[in-house]
Amino acid sequence: MWTAAAAGILVSMALALVRALLGPTVYDRVLAVNTFGTKTVLLLLVIGFLTGRPDWVDLSLVYALINFIGTIAVLKFFEYGDLGRQRHPEGGTER
Repeated sequence: MWTAAAAGILVSMALALVRALLGPTVYDRVLAVNTFGTKTVLLLLVIGFLTGRPDWVDLSLVYALINFIGTIAVLKFFEYGDLGRQRHPEGGTER
């Protein structure tokens, strides 16, 4: 049963990779890469369960945090063109 779950996760990872390559906009591609990262976390957990190694849970949690922070950084870069700028409450940007 767990091998079927791993196979299903691999299929969904392939579909997310196709969406990342064919996405019409940058935001579709970023969402597909984020989905791919989330599926990678799930695959790490399933493989850790199959092999009987609970330390893979720690690895998957670290990867999930890196995936989240990386997605936020990429979206901020595409929105503002720079990672160092901060937005003012009235809508302008600080230089």
